[in-house]
Amino acid sequence: MAIATTKPATLRQLRESGWVSKSVKREIYDNFMRMLSQGDDLFPGIIGFTETVIPEINIALIAGHDLLFLGEKGQAKSRLMRLLVRFLDDETPYLDIPGVAVHEDPYKPITKAGREAVAEMSEDEIPIAWWPREQRYAERLAPGTKFADVIGEIDPAKLAGGVSMSAEDALHFGLIPRMHRGIFAINELPELDELVQVGLFNILEERDVQIRGYPIRFDIDVLILFSANPATYNRSGKVIPQLKDRIGSVIHTHYPQERSLGIEIIEQEAGVELDGDYPVMVPYFMREIIEQMSVVARKSKYIDQQSGVSARFSIANYRAMVASARQRGAVLGERPAVPRISDLGHLYSSSLGKLELDMMSSHQMSERQVLDAILAEAIRDVFHEYVERHGLADIAEIFARGVKIEVGDMLPSDAYADRLQRVPPAWGKAFEVNASSEPAVRASCVEFVLAGMYASDLVSRSQHHGVIRYEIK
Repeated sequence: MAIATTKPATLRQLRESGWVSKSVKREIYDNFMRMLSQGDDLFPGIIGFTETVIPEINIALIAGHDLLFLGEKGQAKSRLMRLLVRFLDDETPYLDIPGVAVHEDPYKPITKAGREAVAEMSEDEIPIAWWPREQRYAERLAPGTKFADVIGEIDPAKLAGGVSMSAEDALHFGLIPRMHRGIFAINELPELDELVQVGLFNILEERDVQIRGYPIRFDIDVLILFSANPATYNRSGKVIPQLKDRIGSVIHTHYPQERSLGIEIIEQEAGVELDGDYPVMVPYFMREIIEQMSVVARKSKYIDQQSGVSARFSIANYRAMVASARQRGAVLGERPAVPRISDLGHLYSSSLGKLELDMMSSHQMSERQVLDAILAEAIRDVFHEYVERHGLADIAEIFARGVKIEVGDMLPSDAYADRLQRVPPAWGKAFEVNASSEPAVRASCVEFVLAGMYASDLVSRSQHHGVIRYEIK
């Protein structure tokens, strides 16, 4: 029969349990090294950083450094910071005493109230509670953050109650003191007020903070994380040199270095169920086009590359594409529905706002025109790869014989087969793109080849009321 165990509830029970006090960084080090030696997946859900970013994070954690994650938007900086929580203990004990504003180490209280409680009460009377790992992480976005938010302020209510302004009791602690023995993260560090940066510098270096002229010396035990965009972080005057100097490690993130990795990220993050009452089957070439749009945008002279093109651009576009196909499936009764190029005509709503134009290069183009150019280039890039594999260029000869083909996002898939009955056998090459006898898949292949030839300037295209017509130029 198993003996029920309970967690220590008093300071004496805690001492008798053999619990050992550790700093946050030591706690993280011990758990990280154990998981590393066991071959655990240290950063689940992170794709494309195995050979680049992850080794640098590992070394920084082993070295006990505070970290800055430096990269453009949508490079998993925040996710990486939040994942560091998994290297904390499941829970940690603290003094459960009214009036103590921080989660005090039972053996080493840092506040006046905590020290007095331990000095005046017997160990059997001092209550212990347990702080779960998930609550030991706090995050703050830098814009609009004030000194009082992260460091602290004089509490007017306490002054009104008769507490002296020169007493520690008069202070209201900000997020960093309240995350004593935890992890605190600041997103977009260069946007942080200079006064707050000075406060952070003091915490990192001296553990000495002044609130309204009242000096407080706390041995605050906290791992501090930062994130920033290189364009603003490296701009002179945005981050005070003293703070930069105290950050232990700078971790450079990046976008997926291969398109296949970008597709993996889309599939993982989009959270789209493709089955259900209205199933959707997505050909791989359609996934490639969605991710290639991001690849093209990240190189485009019309896009502000200092801002970057987030992975959320691909994810939102993928969701919109699937939704358009699912709408067609519901209306026309097609199961499964298969996304087509014509579904990408609905990407304006999911794309606009996620791209920041370079005003010097794009001043004569609207956002929609830039997006159209990006989509056309993405289709052309993917199409040319398939041409090399399947010889699809021969199909262009079909149009020289006066063939016209109409397509559209609400055109039934069976209609595509009817339109191709009079087309020469060369068209069969198109179906090698995604081999299937399903009419919906074949319709998607047809549109891909047509759009690829148009993007390659082999055929012309006209559009009217959602119907697209392709013919010889």
